[in-house]
Amino acid sequence: MSGLKLFRYGAWAAVAALAVVSGVLVYQQTAGNQNSGALIEPLSAIGGPFEMVNGNGETVTDQTFAGKPTLMFFGFTYCPDVCPTTLSELQGWMEALGEDAGGLNYAFVTVDPERDTPDVMRDYVWAFDKRITPLTGSREQVDAMIKAYRVYAKKVPLDDGDYTMDHSAAVYLMDSNNRFVGTIAYGEDEETALKKLHRLIGKAPASS
Repeated sequence: MSGLKLFRYGAWAAVAALAVVSGVLVYQQTAGNQNSGALIEPLSAIGGPFEMVNGNGETVTDQTFAGKPTLMFFGFTYCPDVCPTTLSELQGWMEALGEDAGGLNYAFVTVDPERDTPDVMRDYVWAFDKRITPLTGSREQVDAMIKAYRVYAKKVPLDDGDYTMDHSAAVYLMDSNNRFVGTIAYGEDEETALKKLHRLIGKAPASS
């Protein structure tokens, strides 16, 4: 039991650290800090080139998403609550954005490639919205992407001999050059999330 607690503490620590970093960045962007270049180097460590496979078994790389900002979420199809909740919220954000939703890419990346094959990912993700690209791959490909994006992911054995996955719960916001610019936290209110997305697209929200 103590080992499982340590895993949980590690997961929350990773999420908290990422939230702090992205929070500082969002403050910089909002305040227009002229010295914002001071944080560019550490933030540039999040993200990078990758090669994965989509739900149709086709190769997808970071260049596939070039030219538009990307919302990227890491999870797994056996996830009991965080992943389906986040995908439902993502679908809601896309509907709220209306035509502006076309200005973004969307990707759901598995941290559990042994179970999340391309067809499993396709059926699961597209049940929410077909505009979301499901990404999986070999264990090596997934591990490389997890490392590049500084994602926390840990296999946790269950009493029945099965396992679940602890993982980072934030949605990553990447600009059109695949550079990390912030996150949307798990459970963040829709109004705040949409403001971040409008800023990412480069458009102010329409007046009500």
